Amino acid sequence: MSSGSSAAPRLRDDAPPAWNESAVRREFPIFSDPDNADLTYLDTAATAQKPGCVIDREAEVYRRSYANAYRGVYRLGALVDDAIEETRQSVRGLIGAASSEEIVFTSGTTAAINIAALGWSRRFLQPGDEILLSPLEHHANIVPWHLVAGEHGARLTWMPLTPDGRIDLDRLDEAFTPRTRMVAVTGMSNVLGTIPPVREIAARAKRAGALILVDAAQSIPHGGIDVQRDGIDLLAFSGHKLYGPSGVGVLYGRRELLNAMQPALGGGHMIERVSFDACTWAAAPARFEAGTLPIAQVIALKTAIDYVRGLGFEAIHSHEQRLLAAAHERLSAIPGLRILGPAPDQKGPIISFVTEGAAAQDVALLLDRQGIAVRHGHHCAMPLHEQLLQIPASVRASFGVYNLLDDVERLASGLERVRQRLRLT
Repeated sequence: MSSGSSAAPRLRDDAPPAWNESAVRREFPIFSDPDNADLTYLDTAATAQKPGCVIDREAEVYRRSYANAYRGVYRLGALVDDAIEETRQSVRGLIGAASSEEIVFTSGTTAAINIAALGWSRRFLQPGDEILLSPLEHHANIVPWHLVAGEHGARLTWMPLTPDGRIDLDRLDEAFTPRTRMVAVTGMSNVLGTIPPVREIAARAKRAGALILVDAAQSIPHGGIDVQRDGIDLLAFSGHKLYGPSGVGVLYGRRELLNAMQPALGGGHMIERVSFDACTWAAAPARFEAGTLPIAQVIALKTAIDYVRGLGFEAIHSHEQRLLAAAHERLSAIPGLRILGPAPDQKGPIISFVTEGAAAQDVALLLDRQGIAVRHGHHCAMPLHEQLLQIPASVRASFGVYNLLDDVERLASGLERVRQRLRLT
């Protein structure tokens, strides 16, 4: 969507009374560092900045109570074990799981999906079976399925989309066949911001006799996930997009499903017994937690969860939607700029666009010279860009709890200066 008008609309400051955006921003030390005085950070979809409480908690583990997990009965080891299990309970509550035994810690979303794909396929995938994906997926929710499909003689099939990049529910049933065994879908597109109707897709998967895995990397910071209510069998997300540490992620799986799956990685902690002749596996979640966990990161993940739940997901949603609506309004008035994807009320706080006559990389570089950090490229979603949008790359601005209405104005003004610099006006 674009407009030929160059007049900048006036942005309304209609923040909900309970939300103090300046106070929230002050909780993130990176913005108070003198080197970042002019920083407008609009790349939260890639990774979120961290509040001071998360940074302090991770450092505190190393300073005061670090030891390996599940390895010893001494005091520090017991402190670590208890703290990890507290995080497991916190994750269980966040996503509505039935038991903390359904929560597996991984190194991130990519690892979680790979573990799920390998563990499930080794037990259940047969030649000729089908894995149904949405075209909105990040490579992390495409490549593992290509790998297991090739290994087992299965194939990938694809959901239909509407012209504005939403799942076409009117045609979705056509994508299911008697050989559909797994459905893999994002909770929110990292390019278009599209929010698929996961509960409806899960219901249709169940009617077809298939399981569903949800890549919640983008959707988890915005709440609203309940794996039992929504009928989700497997779910993956990362800590670093939830205002938590990098290097830690979560795989959720229904307990009976996890215990029926094969382990993806072998080593310490995931075994029940090892002999010269054979191995037997521990029950979930240990079955999928081979080796040493990212200990301090797992523990600090609970602090991140407590932080976002303290802000309140309804308040976060209202704040981010306010920024997104303002960005759509402001950027739509810039000549030659085309916003990709659905309308603001149909998506999360992501706005991707192309600028006529300008390469995405050039736009991003010129914005960076003005202190505005955005993402450019195919955003690990090449099929979406090249086969559906038919473009090589886009520029993406994404918002978080620390962004201000002024950041939207800086982005729009910066893009207008980019057009002048590239002589596009």
